[in-house]
Amino acid sequence: MIIYLHGFRSSPASAKARLLARHMAERGMADRFWCEQLPVGPRQAIEAIEAVLSQSRTVPTLVGSSLGGYYATYLAEKHDLRAALINPAAVAYETLAPFVGPQTNLYTGETFEFTSRHLAELEQLDVPRIARPEHFWLLVETGDEVLDYRQAVRKYAGARQTVIDGGDHSFRHFSDFLDAIVDFAEQRAP
Repeated sequence: MIIYLHGFRSSPASAKARLLARHMAERGMADRFWCEQLPVGPRQAIEAIEAVLSQSRTVPTLVGSSLGGYYATYLAEKHDLRAALINPAAVAYETLAPFVGPQTNLYTGETFEFTSRHLAELEQLDVPRIARPEHFWLLVETGDEVLDYRQAVRKYAGARQTVIDGGDHSFRHFSDFLDAIVDFAEQRAP
């Protein structure tokens, strides 16, 4: 099972979520894909994901993009899971600090308030150093205009890493890795 975690101001309607859902359906695995709208509050988002984890009949793999990668890191470490991270927010409580205030979801148009309390919740979820790098696959593009890919490369030292020159925060090469991500999810954690 793949649990896909979208980024800040994103949704299950994002291009990556739709591509992965369609790809899994084409492989006859539609019932093994989960992606729903995450709550704005980090604590509530983690609780929602952990509810899905507790109901899973198989050991899931997390696939997280941007803020979803930050959540995936916390959950993978806490629950001994594998995670593929696409241009993840390595220090979300710092990179999202400029966004405190009113925000709009890029896909749903929903408006919400991002607060300093949310930043504090993100800081509580921080994993300064991963304990099991073998459980992670980092995929970053050096042209990410939102996040400094080098922070992620440092944070996930020892993990499998795919660093692609160019690109942007959307991770333009995502469709090239669909089979590899599903195969990574199918592997058992070491």
